[in-house]
Order: sequence, then C-alpha cells, then structure tokens
Amino acid sequence: MTFQFNIHATDGRARSGEILTDRGVIRTPAFMPVGTAATVKAMKPGDVRAAGADIILGNTYHLMLRPGAERVARLGGLHHFMNWDRPILTDSGGYQVMSLGALVKMKEEGVSFQSHVDGSKHFVSPERSIEIQRLLGSDIVMAFDECTPFPATRERAEASMRLSMRWAKRSRDAFLLDPAPALFGIQQGSMFEDLRRESAEKLMETGFEGYAIGGLAVGEGQAAMFEVLDYAPDLLPADKPRYLMGVGKPSDIIGAVLRGVDMFDCVLPTRSGRTAQAFVLDGTLNMRNARHAEDSGPLDAACPCPVCGQYSRAYLHHLIRTGEILGAMLLTEHNVWHYQMLMQGLRDAVVAGDVAAFAKGRLERLAR
Repeated sequence: MTFQFNIHATDGRARSGEILTDRGVIRTPAFMPVGTAATVKAMKPGDVRAAGADIILGNTYHLMLRPGAERVARLGGLHHFMNWDRPILTDSGGYQVMSLGALVKMKEEGVSFQSHVDGSKHFVSPERSIEIQRLLGSDIVMAFDECTPFPATRERAEASMRLSMRWAKRSRDAFLLDPAPALFGIQQGSMFEDLRRESAEKLMETGFEGYAIGGLAVGEGQAAMFEVLDYAPDLLPADKPRYLMGVGKPSDIIGAVLRGVDMFDCVLPTRSGRTAQAFVLDGTLNMRNARHAEDSGPLDAACPCPVCGQYSRAYLHHLIRTGEILGAMLLTEHNVWHYQMLMQGLRDAVVAGDVAAFAKGRLERLAR
C-alpha cells in the first residue's frame, strides 16, 4: 500500500507537493470536499472530480449510524458504495460525538452516546473508531481524539490534550493490527503553545504518516486561529502532510497555506450552495437578493466552471426564489469549483515563488 508525501516547491513557509496513494495523487495544498454521509451533498461524484478535487472526506460518526460500517464493508467498501474511485479521508468521529453535549459520557476507555437519529446507544473507543474506518476502506484514517471545546481553561485544555494523546497511541496500536495506507495523529492543546508543543512531541514519539492540527475553527475567530498557526505547523514534522481540520473560508485557507498547512476540509462551499450563497473572487453573493433578478451575467466572469459558462445570475436567482432543487445543485457545483481553483492558484503561486503576492491580491479583493 502506497502513501508517500513529496514536497516539490516551497515559498516562505508555504509548500506545494503531492501525496501518492494507491488510488491516485493528491496535489497539495489540497481542499477536501466533505462527503458526510457518503455523498458530497447536491453533487454527483464525477462532477466533484471534474471540479478538481483529488480527495474527499467521509464522516465516521454519521456512517457508523447510517447505513453502518459493517454494511458498507459488505457492499464493497465506501469507494464502491458511493462510486468514488479516488482517495477518501475519514475523520474519527470524535468531533461529532463531542458535539452531542449532554448525550455524551466520556471516560478513559472511550465515549458512550445516544444517536441523534433514533436515540440508540453506542460506544466508541479509539479501537472501535479505527475498526469502523478500516471497514469503510479509508485511504487516510484519523486517530480518535477529543476536540477540546473553546474557550477552555488551561487545566481543561491540558487534560483534554493528554487524553487525546493516550487515545492517539491506542489508535496507532489498533491501526497496526491491519494497517491501511495512512493514519494521521491530531495535535491538540487549544490556544496554549506549550501544550501544542507537548502534543506534537507525543504524536511524533508514536509516529504517524501525517499530522493534523485540531481544536481550531471552533469559535476562536480568525485572528486567534492565526496566532496558533504562527507556530503550530512548525512543531510537526516538515516531511509529513499537515492537515488543518474544519477550515474554512477562503481567507482562512490562504492564511493557513502561508503558515505551512497542506490539507483542508470544510462544509462551507456545499452548505453555502444549499443556502443561496455563492463564492466569487470579491467575496460572496446572496442569490436571493433581488438585484440579481435581471442580471444576465455569470456568477463570476473569471470562473471556468460549467455553471458560470451556462447559467446566468438571473436564472440562478429564479431557481433559488422558487425553491427548485437545481438551484442548490448549481450553486454547490460552482462553490466547489471556486475552492478548487483557489487551491490550484495557491499551488501555482508556490511553484512560481510569488505566493505572497498571490495571497495579497486575493485578500485585497475579499476585503473590498
């Protein structure tokens, strides 16, 4: 089984490279559209690929509840089940479980919780999380962790991080019994640099094929997130992929790439597509707005996506205002293209050695 990360160019702290897997190459920096329940919502797999996505993300928590990991395995694995033959990263389910709040009981062994779907009771440990991801057939498996809530006291953040590090070791031990191509550990520590450093050191002692930066994009705001990213990526191995979980807006991604991050995921482009919002070079458009009703131009004249090439703002506005499903589908397709074009622009800029100028130009447009 192949998993290899090659850095082809650097510009400051920004990197451009490739992750080689048996199911294809992942160009970095990479954005992974989120396929929570074995689907990138409102898009067919072929259209996701045509937009430029090399990898998608699946959700362990949701798939273990419906249709069930064992069922997916019996049906040939997640790739076959959803007709996606490229790499898939699955998150560990920890974030979704913790977000259930009062429905969760956590202890050293793992987490007990009630399903948000039907109230049924479940237990997930690091070992069970790895087993689920293996049954799904993931190419990149995530260690089970607790996503530290924000804000958190130092005492709370320290206890949470150390529990996650113990769970990371158990995840690695379970993974090695029947390894998939790659297992990523997740750095925690909230807003505390010394805790982030300790977390990184413990993860490197255990050893992983890649490393994620967790516990951000949980309400701290962009300025605080960037304060952590000013040092957190450099605490992780330079020769391994660095994945910032759950991020984010285009300006978040640009800032994180400048700080050495290689991989991203977020529901924002697809969720926005279902809520009438389109991403364009100058920010976002609310397609419910009446000003689009007689606009015969495209969403974004600079965008090469099929939506911008074939449909007007007026038509998209009409679809949204009349509640037609096609409106959500077309806006989602455009948004996924927008994100993938941003990633291609960042990759090209790193190779050309002008990523700072590229970032400055994009951020200035977003700030107008």
